[in-house]
Amino acid sequence: MTALDPSTQPESGTHVVGRRRFLGYVLAAPTLVAAAEFAVQPGAEAAVPSPGVAELMDLNDLLTAAAQPTANLITVAVHTDGTVSFELPRAEVGQGITTSTAMLIAEEMDLPLEKVRVTLADARPELMFNQLTGGSNTTISTYTPIRVAAAIAKGRLLQAAAIQLDSAVTDLTARAGVITSVLGGQIDYGSLAEKAASARTEQVSVDLKPRSDFKIIGTPRNRIDALAAVTGRKTFAMDLDVPDALPTMVCRAPTINGTVESVANLAEVRQMPGVTDVAVISTGVAVRAQTFGQCIDGVRALRVTWNAGTAAGKSDESVLQELKSAELPLAPPVGKTVEGEFTFYFRGNSALEPNCAIADVRADRAEIWGSLKSPIVAQETIATKLGLPPNAVAVHVVEGGGSFGRKLFSDAALEAAEISQQLGKPVKLMWHRADDCRQGRTHPMSTSRIRVGYAADTVLSYDQRHTSVSTDFGHGVGEVLTAMAAQLPVGDLGFSETIFQLTQSMPYDFGAAAQLLNEVDKGFNTSSMRNIYSPDVTCARELIVDRLAAVMGQDPYQFRRAFLQDDRSRAVLDKVAEVGGWGRTMPANMAQGIAFHAEYHGVTAALVEIDCRPETVNRPIRDAVSGPRVTKAVFAVDVGLAVNPRGVEAQMMGGIMDGIAQVLTSSLHLAEGHFLEASWDNYFYTRQWNTPLDVRVIVMPPTTGEPGGAGELGVAASMSAVACAYGRATGSMPTSFPINHGTLSFEPKPTVPPIPESPTDGLDHAY
Repeated sequence: MTALDPSTQPESGTHVVGRRRFLGYVLAAPTLVAAAEFAVQPGAEAAVPSPGVAELMDLNDLLTAAAQPTANLITVAVHTDGTVSFELPRAEVGQGITTSTAMLIAEEMDLPLEKVRVTLADARPELMFNQLTGGSNTTISTYTPIRVAAAIAKGRLLQAAAIQLDSAVTDLTARAGVITSVLGGQIDYGSLAEKAASARTEQVSVDLKPRSDFKIIGTPRNRIDALAAVTGRKTFAMDLDVPDALPTMVCRAPTINGTVESVANLAEVRQMPGVTDVAVISTGVAVRAQTFGQCIDGVRALRVTWNAGTAAGKSDESVLQELKSAELPLAPPVGKTVEGEFTFYFRGNSALEPNCAIADVRADRAEIWGSLKSPIVAQETIATKLGLPPNAVAVHVVEGGGSFGRKLFSDAALEAAEISQQLGKPVKLMWHRADDCRQGRTHPMSTSRIRVGYAADTVLSYDQRHTSVSTDFGHGVGEVLTAMAAQLPVGDLGFSETIFQLTQSMPYDFGAAAQLLNEVDKGFNTSSMRNIYSPDVTCARELIVDRLAAVMGQDPYQFRRAFLQDDRSRAVLDKVAEVGGWGRTMPANMAQGIAFHAEYHGVTAALVEIDCRPETVNRPIRDAVSGPRVTKAVFAVDVGLAVNPRGVEAQMMGGIMDGIAQVLTSSLHLAEGHFLEASWDNYFYTRQWNTPLDVRVIVMPPTTGEPGGAGELGVAASMSAVACAYGRATGSMPTSFPINHGTLSFEPKPTVPPIPESPTDGLDHAY
């Protein structure tokens, strides 16, 4: 696919662009290639902001603004076989963006969906901030540029067809990739691909389809890669056959970020069956072999003396005490008060696909393959590590089997590059499950303290202090933030506090509201997990809202409805209350919970029912913990225009499962500087036995003409509703999450890494 050289100047004159008109380019290329201009149309309606920072500009707005200047480098290409191709400068990790992107192109070009080929773009430094996947931003930031490029391509095809069919453009119609004249003449897109091409770059203007004419956008569609996924034909990094790239694994320290002091038996391990190389690297000892099984044998055989890591000696208790000592003071009380203190433990951020990458590093160049959501930063970091110029490092983005924020970091790619350079050979690196649980990225432990002041039926003030282990933003968002600093409505705030203010808002009319962040302890490898701060912050808030409703003598649903600030928010709350049968009579120790969350131009509400009866909580489950069970979940979401409602529904279902896990079962246990969990067998994400049998997701009719964020929205509302339901069922508001964190035991306790061998170590379960 041809990209527009940023130095290319359009040769035609300036166009006057109307309200629904957009600028773009037809590029010089052998076949038709079209691109969008980054500037949106003059006269667009601006939203009237409310006083909150996140309402003036949220993190999603920031990412969209940062992507705009290079939108004209993203192009749609038409081929002689009638297909259209597009290299998406984002990472597909299961969220369905290749499908929604294909839908945008197919809609604007009147083309069957199966005729659109969406692939992932390699790292392209010229895209700058337009190749970062995160913050539910892909659809929002690419929605208009992709449609503009597709519309320009279609317009050019119509012009070429008019010549071929000896007809006026106004007498032509396009349908399913075929252009027909009023006289009955027909010609397909493929036959026009070369005729519609341009020998020079031309600037043009184009009208986009009105929403009333949409036939594809807004309709539920299956994933375009679904068949390949369920039949095993979908290609991930570990499926690639790069010549001579042999399996490679790393023996890692028993504490987080520990380093090698010495190895007693390097020569012995090098002689083991299948092992080709063993080398000390910055993160441990790498073993390259003919098979991954032989790598495992080599890793287990190594006798390494380790230097202490950055979290040596730390435990859940010591980190919690560190957080409590760093909590900022709450504002003085106003009127009567409701207060709460909440703890959220470390949570794993491993995707289903093991962390992996392939690297082939030579003296003067390098080639990397991996699922990377920030490939430009990965390219820069790897180049620095290898001592090569960035343009000598080719980074290929491969579809990934999940991310939830994890693949914003290129840890595996950087490590694979280091190993390949040191060995002088290509490597196919895979972390085993215990690696990612114990040395990988985690969602940080945090506390949240809240004080709400009220009098009669009025809430006077809301004050929240959120304290967290430091979240690492070194994956590319930091560069965006620095570049856009002058546009931010946050004043002179610190980095993390800026991110916090760009993601947090107060949806209720709670008088003087303040939410502040303080972060401590950079000794852990952290990342956001299906959102940054919002799940914990919102869960704490919604629990206090429930308690506030109780002391003010009001129903939790009606209380929220009365204090929500807009009709759109009330609509999703009303919908879950209606569909979920809010207020119905339930047996003792069973209850409903309801909650609300808004972020990234989307609003959500969740209603759940939970069973905390002794016979449920104590039921025997083989090789698992039991506990309460969520029996019903109803979720309503308004993301504005949902390009693919079925994709939104799937994302919300995943968010519901995340919410259940984070409230009831899912966390890491820190002891002596390392996490005890090693895999899914003892890291208790939502299982079949605690998945609700009744799950309903309602994608609301769009209240705005533009899409909003979806991927980040599912967790916070469902997590909050589960926590609220648990509090109502047990008669005691929960204050520590997951609720069973302190009750889990490990029998047998997992062997201290890096050479785990017990049946529950997770190492064998990775293969």
